[in-house]
Amino acid sequence: MSTPHMPTAPAPPGTPPAMNFISVLQRMLAVSDKVSDLIFSPGRPPQVELVGQLQGVAIPGLDKLLPTHTASIAKLIIGGHEAATETLEKYGSADVSFSAPGLARFRVNIFMQRGTHAIVMRVIPARPPQWSDFNLPDVLKDIVGLKNGLVLVTGPTGSGKSTTLAAVIDLINETNCYHIVTIEDPIEFLHTHKNSTIHQRELHSDTPSFALALRAALRQAPKVILVGEMRDRETIEVALEAAETGHLVLSTLHTIDASKTIDRILGVFPKNEEQAIRTRLAQTFRFIVSQRLLPRADGSGRIAAIEILKSTARTRDYMERGESDGRSLTDAMNQGELEGMQTFDGVIEKMIREGGVRKDEALAYSTNPGNLLLRLTDMGGTPPPATPDNKPKSDGSMLDMIE
Repeated sequence: MSTPHMPTAPAPPGTPPAMNFISVLQRMLAVSDKVSDLIFSPGRPPQVELVGQLQGVAIPGLDKLLPTHTASIAKLIIGGHEAATETLEKYGSADVSFSAPGLARFRVNIFMQRGTHAIVMRVIPARPPQWSDFNLPDVLKDIVGLKNGLVLVTGPTGSGKSTTLAAVIDLINETNCYHIVTIEDPIEFLHTHKNSTIHQRELHSDTPSFALALRAALRQAPKVILVGEMRDRETIEVALEAAETGHLVLSTLHTIDASKTIDRILGVFPKNEEQAIRTRLAQTFRFIVSQRLLPRADGSGRIAAIEILKSTARTRDYMERGESDGRSLTDAMNQGELEGMQTFDGVIEKMIREGGVRKDEALAYSTNPGNLLLRLTDMGGTPPPATPDNKPKSDGSMLDMIE
């Protein structure tokens, strides 16, 4: 939900007068043009996240934030939006957007912890991402020409899902004369009308839920529908219905790869509906794009490793009938290079060989680090002991990736 920008935060009792909040934001953003998040937590100074690492920012009078500081900042950001206040009180967290005139826009999550407020502000660039800004695989340009179906971009928090989708929407906007409807919580990138007409709806401000907005979109004659996140069964059902009825539906899921994405979708439905959902999903999906951010070898930032599952006769068959030995989606992606498919481990291996990432760091981000290390034995190092399928012990390393 959008919030009005307010110039100052009230001074907490018993503390020096609060600095102008916009000035605080300016100081934090001045640390680097690569700052991704601003964090306000009681007991810590204001912090920024830079290249995946937190660092404090020295601001006079705010050497250590007090609970009254963060409560005041939360109140300022929420402003007069009663729905956000009620959500925070009822559920302990609320998503809002905040605009600092002439400075930046932010996607904000305010949440309660140990009875105090904490705030995380994701920095949103002034203009929407454009395709030319990134080195995205060329096969993803095929999305622009799709007339219907489901395209999912997945990955852990902070892996760039929203950015990739915004770049795709911008390319569709430039290329086609379509009606595009987005449903977001909150609105992040502000798109302008180009060749297409774009309407952006925000949860709570413009609609009470993703599912209701998605059902309404079916009557609004869009060619493309962007759903910020497929969070529940109803939203997934309506998204499948929209994809089946001639709409191109773009959305995200917090899953770490294509197989886990299928499992997550199937998991929200009763077991007796699994086969029907498998069939619908196999018929409607066009791409499942998964992303992970790896630290660059030179320490200058992070680089995206992208896994791509594309709809082909083979992948549709595996998705509908289920995976088995020799019939996995990973096998299909490994053998589908000519069709534009690729796996995380294949991409990470290439990055390591080209020197873009360090081998010891990159292995922690791979799907099967044992097998990947075996493929890299010509670069030195000791291969791991042989184990059945050499499967990774845990997916936990990916769940810790927070930008």
